[in-house]
Amino acid sequence: MKILIVEDEPELKNTVQTFLEAEHFIVEFALTYHAGLEKIISYEYDCILLDIMLPDGSGMDLLREIKKLHKKDPVIILSAKDSVDDKVAGLEIGADDYLAKPFHLAELMARIRSVIRRKNQDGENTISYKNIVIDPENRTVKVGNEDLILNRKEYDLLYYFVIHPEKTLQKTTLAEAIWGDYIDQADSLDFIYSQIKNLRKKLKTLHAEADFQAVYGIGYKLV
Repeated sequence: MKILIVEDEPELKNTVQTFLEAEHFIVEFALTYHAGLEKIISYEYDCILLDIMLPDGSGMDLLREIKKLHKKDPVIILSAKDSVDDKVAGLEIGADDYLAKPFHLAELMARIRSVIRRKNQDGENTISYKNIVIDPENRTVKVGNEDLILNRKEYDLLYYFVIHPEKTLQKTTLAEAIWGDYIDQADSLDFIYSQIKNLRKKLKTLHAEADFQAVYGIGYKLV
C-alpha cells in the first residue's frame, strides 16, 4: 500500500517515512504545496498525510483541490494547530481524519489502517475474493484453510488485485501501486509478468478459486 507525505519539516518527514517503510508501506513525499498537487494529480495513494502549513500554500487549499479532482485517496491532516475550528474545517472540506502534532507513531499507524480499512475493505479487518482471504494488518493470506506464503511484492500485488477484482489493471498502474511512483523511469515492465507467473503458480498449488487473466496489450485482471 502506498502513502504520500506532504510535509515540509524534514525531521518529521524522515521519521514518519522510516516508520511506515518498516511497516511495509511504499512511501512517497512532497515538501511543498505544488509538488504535492503534482503527485496527487499524477498518481493514486492509499492514504495522504497532509500538513496544513506548507511553504508555498495551504494544506486546506490542497485538500480542496483533491476534492475538485474527485480523487478518492483518503486524507489525514497533520497539523500543529489543534483548534476545534481547524478540525471542523478540515473534516467539512473532506478530510478523513485529523491528527495534531506532536503525535505518537502508533496512533498515526492506527489511523492510517482505519482509513484504509474504510476505503479498501468496507471497514472489515480482512478482505476476500473467492476462497482467498487476506489479513492486511498481519500481511497474511489464506487459501481455504491453508496459509499462502508470499514474498513482499507478491503479497502487495495480490492485495492490489483483490481490492480491484475482475477489473483490468494496466501494467503501469500495477507498477506504480506496488513499486512506487518512480517506476515510470524503468526501461521495461516485463518484471510484472514474472511476478504474476510466480503468484499464479503458488495460488494454483493451493487450489485457489481465482486466476490472473492477461488482457493483450493492456495488463491483467483477477478472475
